[in-house]
Amino acid sequence: MTTAQDTPVGRRLRSVKHIIIVCSGKGGVGKSSVSTQLALSLRASSPTARVGVLDVDLTGPSIPRMLGLDGHPVHQSSDGWVPVYADGTEARLACMSVGFLVKRKEDSIVWRGPKKNAMIRQFLSDVRWGELDYLVIDTPPGTSDEHLSLVEHMAPVRDRLSAVIVTTPQAVALLDAMKCLSFTRATALPVLGLIENMSGYVCPCCGEISNVFSTGGGEEMARREDLTFLGSLPVDTELVTLLDAAETERPGESAELPEGGSRRSFDLLERYQKTPTAPLFQNIVDKISQRLLDGQQS
Repeated sequence: MTTAQDTPVGRRLRSVKHIIIVCSGKGGVGKSSVSTQLALSLRASSPTARVGVLDVDLTGPSIPRMLGLDGHPVHQSSDGWVPVYADGTEARLACMSVGFLVKRKEDSIVWRGPKKNAMIRQFLSDVRWGELDYLVIDTPPGTSDEHLSLVEHMAPVRDRLSAVIVTTPQAVALLDAMKCLSFTRATALPVLGLIENMSGYVCPCCGEISNVFSTGGGEEMARREDLTFLGSLPVDTELVTLLDAAETERPGESAELPEGGSRRSFDLLERYQKTPTAPLFQNIVDKISQRLLDGQQS
């Protein structure tokens, strides 16, 4: 008799300890930048931490660009697809995205639901992740085919599955975040907590935080819905410049190095720790780690 762990997805993810789905009810709330920061911060949380990032935002893959990995090819091995490593031979930050599979990054992905479903299944069952402490999954906005496919295919590892919801303080974003929360409840997906992104603006000159949008909406929603409020993140111009640096790349900066990764991806790992947001996000990671530990003990 075949058990859930004997399925292709179950076997492939057998050595992944924690799987975190990052979702939002709408686009434009900075979900992919949160996914990137979560992966970088989890990697930095321990000298031995191994983290994977799976980008299932099939029609708008932005993780490769944010990690400085644009243009890298995906290699096929006898044991499946080999993820792209942002940190080269250290192999502690792996990434897989449909962005690696298109010929040009400007090309659109025009797929119907069944094709998207097949691609997600292949990402989960064919990528050679190896042993990971965390697999961060960046999802598209809303609650669509990709989310349903993801939850269904990951049924064999459901006990290691949880979600983080990202919103901004505005009422419209909070309304859509509620729909995302409704999805997690309908699919019995545990929620680690809620992050309020773009909560204020950090002046690059004096460091003062100004509330460009309203503030506190995410914290109030978390209180009302009995969720853990993981923290607020302001708009950080240093972080924006760092993650959006493709526009200012020098020739060869994104070219793959012999040991893996690229000059920009290696530079990213070091420069991220120096941004004003990094210590704030470390507090969020500490709460997530505690929530995961509490879940293991319960």
